[in-house]
Amino acid sequence: MRLNRLTVAAVAFLPVAALALAGCRDSRSAATTSADGTPQVKIMVGGINKVIYLPAMLTQRLGYFKDAGVDVQLSDEPSGASAENTLVSGQVQGVVGFYDHTITLQAQGKCIKSVVQLAKVPGEAEVVSNKAPLAGAKDFKGKKLGVTSPGSSTDYLTQYLATKNGVSTKDYTTVKAGAGSTFVAALTNGGIDAGMTTDPTIATITSKNLGKVMIDMRTEEGTKAALGGLYPAASLYMDCSYVDANKDAVQKVVNAFVKTMKWISTHSAAEIADKMPADYAGADKALYVKSIKDSSPMFTTDGVMPKGGPETVLDVLGTFSDTVKSQKDKIDLSKTYTTDFVTDAK
Repeated sequence: MRLNRLTVAAVAFLPVAALALAGCRDSRSAATTSADGTPQVKIMVGGINKVIYLPAMLTQRLGYFKDAGVDVQLSDEPSGASAENTLVSGQVQGVVGFYDHTITLQAQGKCIKSVVQLAKVPGEAEVVSNKAPLAGAKDFKGKKLGVTSPGSSTDYLTQYLATKNGVSTKDYTTVKAGAGSTFVAALTNGGIDAGMTTDPTIATITSKNLGKVMIDMRTEEGTKAALGGLYPAASLYMDCSYVDANKDAVQKVVNAFVKTMKWISTHSAAEIADKMPADYAGADKALYVKSIKDSSPMFTTDGVMPKGGPETVLDVLGTFSDTVKSQKDKIDLSKTYTTDFVTDAK
């Protein structure tokens, strides 16, 4: 069942009640089970209808969580930072969001790790308005550039692209453009000259001839050209204490996701779209299929962290994130992800 942000309050109440019953037990590590003993896991998705996070709902729709013997409750929070905070506070047990949050949180003294990697690249693109004279990141100077929000992954990647191409981050204006309709409106009315976003927003812009893709990080080739290496993004990350205390439940969740990643790699965009909730496609099913087709190269086929990927992410965050910059040399990447569960799933 698809849940919206209004369910967050209800979801948040359950761990609190469980904590009260368990005395001093920390909700970040405590497991809950149904009456028949099935593990229950709450997962918040940083934009449940975004193509980059499609595997979460697809796994639910395919019935793979149930097949794996785990009761997963999905909820939606479009802001990755808010989803991250919900995890840290113990209101959910997992987040489907960008891997880079695990590094940022370690720099803040918290241990969060990716247990299954869904995407090997950001799945994002720098889209430029047809009215703006930009040919590449070297033309960012003096422009208004849209990001999801300041301090977001899109913000750090934009800063990296600018600096790599000789443009100071002080020489352009960062605009909070969000995603979906707000991003499209900003690009259309001149609020931004260009910006970083994901599908299906990219597909909407290009199909309506409102703009074009200037830097494409939905593929391995495009990401390597833009960033110099792979940049693992969408993942399922969890609190380390929860992972250590609930390995059976985590393994079941990972088993389901790994099965989904294999399914994605062997089915067409149209077949994938058919499995998703009808409202995700809106009034234009063909456009939704196109957005999945264009973005599907970003997904891993096995849930494994791509070699060298964490180092690229640390390089970006260690350069532009004030939180990570001062701690860069102390970051232990081996604690930000594990391949143990994926290996056992295979």
